[in-house]
Amino acid sequence: MKKIISLACLIACTFIWGTTFIAQDTGMDNIGPFTFNCVRFFVGFLAVAPFVFLFEKKKINHQIKHNTNQFFKLIVPVGAFLFLACIFQQVLLLYTDVANSAFFTIFYVLMVPVIVYFLFSEKLHWSIWPSVLACVIGGYFLSDIGDATVRLGDSLVLIGALFWALHIIYIGKIIDQFDLPFFIAMLQNIIVAGFSFFLVIMFEEIDFSKIRLETVEILYAGILSGGAAFALQLFGQKNISAAPAAIVMSLEGVFAAISAWIILNQLLGLNNIIGCTLILGGVLLSQLAPIYEKNRL
Repeated sequence: MKKIISLACLIACTFIWGTTFIAQDTGMDNIGPFTFNCVRFFVGFLAVAPFVFLFEKKKINHQIKHNTNQFFKLIVPVGAFLFLACIFQQVLLLYTDVANSAFFTIFYVLMVPVIVYFLFSEKLHWSIWPSVLACVIGGYFLSDIGDATVRLGDSLVLIGALFWALHIIYIGKIIDQFDLPFFIAMLQNIIVAGFSFFLVIMFEEIDFSKIRLETVEILYAGILSGGAAFALQLFGQKNISAAPAAIVMSLEGVFAAISAWIILNQLLGLNNIIGCTLILGGVLLSQLAPIYEKNRL
């Protein structure tokens, strides 16, 4: 039952991320990517903070008191990897196009099992590898990259995918040791907002009149994506390890395509449908194969 709830949380998380891409895109019509990230994640911090005081205030001191060093060894990388992943994803759209960015970003699905298997010696179910292959091929069809030109920026998008992979892995580690999903979500939001603020000071100018023009997009991306979705990710990874969690998160592209079809009236072509089917198949295989084998025994 716990795993089913966690799976539902991960699917809800990816649904929010998939439907937030419109706000993330239009939210930078009047402000720079660093300003957007800074304000968005600060809003996410404010959105999650009340839940920390309501549900985790007493648990924080109890769980962290004797493990403060270990907690900071994990929360700092979690926040830093999320910051770097978001920066690479948004800024590098200046050097590549959306289709290429979407395709190369999905490589985090491959990077997560490779890293946990070779660097952390984690045992993986055989279904992970064909599921990953299905998701990567599905991402290729879903992004329609066949008609795109590969650019130098694409290699940098792969670096961004690596940071997404590391973020997923370290989220799994920290939630496994500290059952404080709201508190962790709140802290990683303020870390990203803080790092982004320094970049705003260095490379952009703070213009509150322009920020107000993006109020709807910032609130949507901040409350739902920055606040709710990252909290749901933590609840999801409580009972699902990093590799299968990354496969489930690849559904983000499917939800993005469907939301574009419904909201923006963008047609779903044959390639998009094939891509969605392959990703969905990969997710189902990664989740159902271990259950089937367990019940058969």
